[in-house]
Amino acid sequence: MKKKFIYFALAAIFTLMLPFAVAGCGKDKKVIKINEVTHSVFYAPLYLADALGYFADEGYTIELENGGGANNTMAAVLSGAADIGFCGPEAAIYTLIGGDEDAPKVFGQLTNRDGSFLVGRTDEPNFDWHSLDGKDVLAGRPGGVPMMTFQYVMKELGVTPNYITNIDFNFMTSSFLGGTADYCTMFEPVASDYEKAGSGYVVGSVGALAGEIPYTCFMAKSSYIEKHGDVIEALLRAVTKGVKYVYENDSQTVAEKIVGYFADTTVDSVKTSLDSYKGIDAWVKNMAMKESGFNRLQDIIESAGELSKRVKFGDLVLTETAQKIYNEVYA
Repeated sequence: MKKKFIYFALAAIFTLMLPFAVAGCGKDKKVIKINEVTHSVFYAPLYLADALGYFADEGYTIELENGGGANNTMAAVLSGAADIGFCGPEAAIYTLIGGDEDAPKVFGQLTNRDGSFLVGRTDEPNFDWHSLDGKDVLAGRPGGVPMMTFQYVMKELGVTPNYITNIDFNFMTSSFLGGTADYCTMFEPVASDYEKAGSGYVVGSVGALAGEIPYTCFMAKSSYIEKHGDVIEALLRAVTKGVKYVYENDSQTVAEKIVGYFADTTVDSVKTSLDSYKGIDAWVKNMAMKESGFNRLQDIIESAGELSKRVKFGDLVLTETAQKIYNEVYA
């Protein structure tokens, strides 16, 4: 597991070079620095909470930075470059197993399945996942949840693609556009934008195939959580309200609220992406992670050969505050 921590340390330098966007800071508001694993409509409730002023209501503003992979996000958290990490919980599992004295803990789950869609080079209205046998596929970084989830469901189907793993997460789509691989997994709105541009065709949803899994979560160092319980509660309340708004309003309305978070993307494209994610029930209403989902995640990591030992749910995951906020918002 040492190689993962060397990677985290080196990735910290890379992370600091990837600023994405900064929300406007009022003089009277405190800032929460969030490093997100990637920037996608998959995380619509987070951006919506910012756009609708839910963070401002709590007395905070957020700074978002795109880590371009869970390893980079974890590096930002460990180095102190970010207050909160927003990525797959596997990064926290690896860190806890490694014996870090201030290992981050997961305090809230937002997505409950894989948010990527498989994009091919030709239109395949009758696409069959078994056709991926022997094909070149860009599906993520070894040890990351996107890759491991894809590998897991392919194993269950008895399909053996040829995984291309030497390309950084942030450059997968551009590599695919340049001719690498037969298929590539992409998040929205990138997948739909590729299809509209005639650069590829969405042939299937990985999330619909894989089922429920704690896919993207909020985490912070244990010391930060102990000192900043107000921040944790504010974030969970704001995002839980964002999820509620997404499910209670049509995609057109939500798209108009968050389109500004996606450069060079239209309202129609964001709406299409939201419809896709609503169609697979992408977001949890209660951000308190379930132990059953955590155990399935470890099954997937174990299947990929990336887990040296299993972690106890209570040693890594905090649920009390998320459950409290859910009860409050949905009262």
